[in-house]
Amino acid sequence: MVNKVKVIICGKEYILQTEEPPSYVYGLAKMLEKKLNDMCAGNSSVSPYSAAVMVALSTLDDLSKAQSNFDNVRMQAKEYVDEAGKARIERDAAMKEVERLKIELEQLQDEVRASKA
Repeated sequence: MVNKVKVIICGKEYILQTEEPPSYVYGLAKMLEKKLNDMCAGNSSVSPYSAAVMVALSTLDDLSKAQSNFDNVRMQAKEYVDEAGKARIERDAAMKEVERLKIELEQLQDEVRASKA
């Protein structure tokens, strides 16, 4: 369902069409407004356009770093899954060996009993 959401950023009204809930869009607009205000507060000669560009670059930097971190976590998770698979194969092989040794032990015990009889 498409929602029309009206937000005001830097005194300008924007009407956005989005699948997201209005509360989510309002939250984004509030964060953007704060970042823009913080950027302008530090330097009164910064135009709204320049502030928007700097906020956009900062946000892209954050996104890029988050994506890199996500990729690292995904790679680690894949390694853990691969290691778990190898461990499972090793466990299965060890269990088969244990069963084989149990059978061999029983056979040897039977031979010992038979030789004593």
